[in-house]
Amino acid sequence: MPTTTSAPVENATTATSAGASPRRQTWRDRLSRWDLKLSPYLYIAPFFLVFAIIGLYPMLYTGYLSFFSWPAYGSEVGPWVGWDNYAHVLGDSVFRKAFWNTMGIFLLSSVPQIIVATILAALLDTRLRGRTLWRMSILLPFVVAPAASAMIFGAIFADGTGLINQTLDGFGLSKVPWHADRFASWTAIATMVNWRWTGYNALIILAAMQAIPRDLYEAADIDGASKVKQFFHVTLPSIRPTMIFVIVTSTIGGLQIFTEPRIFDTNLRFQGGSDFQYTTLTMYVFNTAQTTTNPYPRAAAAAWVLFLIIVGIALINFLVTRAVQRRSLR
Repeated sequence: MPTTTSAPVENATTATSAGASPRRQTWRDRLSRWDLKLSPYLYIAPFFLVFAIIGLYPMLYTGYLSFFSWPAYGSEVGPWVGWDNYAHVLGDSVFRKAFWNTMGIFLLSSVPQIIVATILAALLDTRLRGRTLWRMSILLPFVVAPAASAMIFGAIFADGTGLINQTLDGFGLSKVPWHADRFASWTAIATMVNWRWTGYNALIILAAMQAIPRDLYEAADIDGASKVKQFFHVTLPSIRPTMIFVIVTSTIGGLQIFTEPRIFDTNLRFQGGSDFQYTTLTMYVFNTAQTTTNPYPRAAAAAWVLFLIIVGIALINFLVTRAVQRRSLR
């Protein structure tokens, strides 16, 4: 037997709910809402606060100082000189040598470093025996102090009694003037950099490879794709964001190289070779700050020129990599 009370009850409930006033938010509700909105900013605030104190402020003050004069033994900043410090830096022949030295060492280190790191990561991603041991061992060069590794390689690349020159002499070949020849010194310094940083970048790339779903490789196997095709058509497209990160960070690190060429100089009075054949831009900034004529403002101007060069090249790398990525996705 059908009932007739359900409709009135439903209408009464609807009317009651429609006419009821909204529930007032308690202070706990407001606190929970504000916690959800503000807590992420509070978590990341310490990093940006510390960066503003020890990173952003010195950078801005360096830019301010670059427009003034400051004698070597003066106690106060001198008068405004405008763009004179920048003009001096850009017109300095040593700066131009340092620029090309940095570009040469950067190309000899970063490009092979990324290629070898990617290949090593792909090998470590396979089913090797003792994979954990191999993955840990590849990071050992990064643990070694830069000064120690530079001194070791400095002995290997010594001009007269170095290991390489002794080996060449044993085969009746002429010795390589590692410190006197410009390209030879670039090669020696780039070798130090590659030995230290290749394993570090390989582990970053390996972590990205480990995150690739294995289903993609299984589907490629079913389609008959070889391991090489899987690498180029599955692995590399899947790790593009990580590759962009590695390329940009390698660019920044390669353009800021200082320790290896500094210690590679056996006669520290030259600070980059007798003819500045392997003086880098960071070494130029350091050497400029040691001069007697307006040292700090000129060093500040050189530092800002280096900063703009790094930003420009890193931006070009990012845009080129993103363009290649978009073209490959079409």
